[in-house]
Amino acid sequence: MDIIAYCGLLCDECPAYIATKENDVNKKDSLAKQWSCDDYIVRAEDINCFGCSRDNTGPVFKFCMDCEIRRCGIEKEIENCAHCEEYPCSNLDNPFEGSPVNRTRLDRIKENL
Repeated sequence: MDIIAYCGLLCDECPAYIATKENDVNKKDSLAKQWSCDDYIVRAEDINCFGCSRDNTGPVFKFCMDCEIRRCGIEKEIENCAHCEEYPCSNLDNPFEGSPVNRTRLDRIKENL
């Protein structure tokens, strides 16, 4: 079963999730370098994630821990944003702009509720 993050990201395709599942230190090192910038440092040890869902009791990637969308979904106790009465909201504007497939995924879920 696919893990769909609050924002619609398919966790099963996320490089952080894959590197964690494979326990691949080289992938984690590479991703840490790729995802770091002067304002946001990511270390290989930060890349441990078993998916951004309310059912995950394991680690979540550093960026996802800081995510306001994830925090909102947890507070509302919803599976993902498609299950929210306010969907879609302005919190999703930037993620949807960067990854329109996530909106399509959540739209399909919303239509089938």
